[in-house]
This record gives sequence, structure tokens and C-alpha cells, in this order.
Amino acid sequence: MHEELRGRYGPLLLESLSRNERKRELFGADTFFQESWAQLAELTPDPADFAFRHGLLLLKPDAVAARQLLTTVDWLERSGFTVVAARKVALTPAVVRSLWYFQWNLATAHRRRIADLFTATVSSLLLVIRKDGGSALPVSTLLTELKGPTDPDRRQPGQLRYELGRFSFLLNLVHTADEPADVVRELGVHMDYAARGEVFRRALRGEDGGQHARALAGELYAAAPARDLRFEPAATRLRAEAQRLARGGGLHEAARADLVDALAAQGEEGLRELLSAAWRHELALDPWDVTVVGASVFPMKDRTYQPVIAAVTAADWLPIVAGH
Repeated sequence: MHEELRGRYGPLLLESLSRNERKRELFGADTFFQESWAQLAELTPDPADFAFRHGLLLLKPDAVAARQLLTTVDWLERSGFTVVAARKVALTPAVVRSLWYFQWNLATAHRRRIADLFTATVSSLLLVIRKDGGSALPVSTLLTELKGPTDPDRRQPGQLRYELGRFSFLLNLVHTADEPADVVRELGVHMDYAARGEVFRRALRGEDGGQHARALAGELYAAAPARDLRFEPAATRLRAEAQRLARGGGLHEAARADLVDALAAQGEEGLRELLSAAWRHELALDPWDVTVVGASVFPMKDRTYQPVIAAVTAADWLPIVAGH
């Protein structure tokens, strides 16, 4: 990012940081990017090179519950990646909205509610990654390509998400930064100055953080029990818990009546009514069962609009790679 490249709201990012023109403009005015970039520039004379050579992989609470943290570290090693830094991070509602700020305009109200529910269950594991032997593509972009798509039906054998298991659009276990600009910004979202500086220094020294990542995975497993994230078992447990509440004491009559009506309904419609009744009357149901079922029976994406910034893929970078 050069001082002479000035946009309407702030400095313009170079194409070496992003292939999306709108992102190059908006990230230059984004506080998370600005602070992270300035700190990185204090530590290395070529922050753009750092951003190109490193990727970011976030293992969310669903990866902890599904016991897929170590599976992911193993996959990274087999795929020629090295973890250079690892850190536990909390996905608070503010962090979730900051992380996906430029795409969250498409999230439905149900998605927001469910995301807040399951991300609060346990911390996540954030990994900073480098590619052994280097990469013609930005490491973040290559990692995103090899991770596989959000849609379970489009995943292919060998992709990380294919190996981690088939759950739902929302429960996809991992997130990666799309391209170099996102690596910088997301480090700004996840960490304060001191923690970010420690991660930057470890990465710049070229450390191998694989064992540290495995140790943190063990701590996260100890903090939260394993959970079955399949739809049918979760729906069965959810109905059983609602029946117990409806039969027991302590509910006012309106809540009991709504639960009884919901339990009488069949299929996904009945599950939607059950969850709506539980939310309406603030009934405490198991957060993971609510997440698994809710993410399957409610729409998660509002297709009326476009994201503020569209996702960047390896295809967007290939013309630059071919040009070199």
C-alpha cells in the first residue's frame, strides 16, 4: 500500500493484496486492516510479502465439538502446509460481525441468532499457515481453494471440508482468509496489538507451531464435550427435550400451549415452530441441538442482495500468476 495511492475514504490497496477493486478501496478505510497493517509494517520492510506468503485458518466451535481440530492439523501437514502460529480466540457477537462484516448483510435473522448461540459454546483455534516450498498463488488463496466450498454437495475428495464431514451450510467447521488483504484484516479482528505482535514475530521467524496447535486443541477438547452434529439425532433430542418441558411444571400456559402445538406438527415445519416457540418464550434448549436443527430448517442466506464485497477465488488470481 503506497502513500500516493489515495482513494476517497483512505489509501488504496495494491493488487498484490487483493484482486477485488472494491475491497482495495474499502479495506484502506477499515480500522481492523489499518491497525494490523501498520503494526506489520513496523516489524518487516515488506508487509505485502508477509501477507502473500501466509494464510489464516480458523477452526470454529463446531470443529471443536465435532473433534476435528487434530484432523485439520494432520491434513495441513499432508498438504504441504506448516502452522507457524496458533492461538485460541473467542468468537463473540462483535467478532463474528466484524469478521464477516462485508458479507453479513446477506445473513438472515435466524442465521445471526444461531451463530451467536453456537459460537459462544467454546473458543476457536486460529492458525497462521505458510506453504512449504512457497506458492505461486497467495498462500491464503491456495488454502481457501484446497479447503473446499461451503456447500457440502460441491466438495471433492481431498479437500479439507470433505474430510471433516458433511453437516450444513452454517456448520462448515473451518474458515479461511480469501487473499492477502483478508489475512491482514482478520488478524486485526481477532487480536489486540500485543497478541498480534507475538503472532507476527513468530511467523516472521519462521517457527513451526504445529505442536503448539496440537496442545491448544487438547485444551479446547477438555473445555467442551464432543457432540453429534448430525441432523436426525439432534432433531430427536430436541423434540424429547421440548416434550419434557411441556409435561413439567414451571411453564406459563402460553408457552406450554405453543410447545404442544409445535410438537403436534410434522417434519421441518414442526421443528421451525418448535424453535420459534422456544425463542418466543425464552426457553433454554441445548444450544448445539438448536444450532444443528435451526441451521437446516431455517434459511441462512438472503438471496435478495449481493454481498458488499464478493469472495475472491484462485480463478481471480490466475491471470496475475500466468503473467509472471
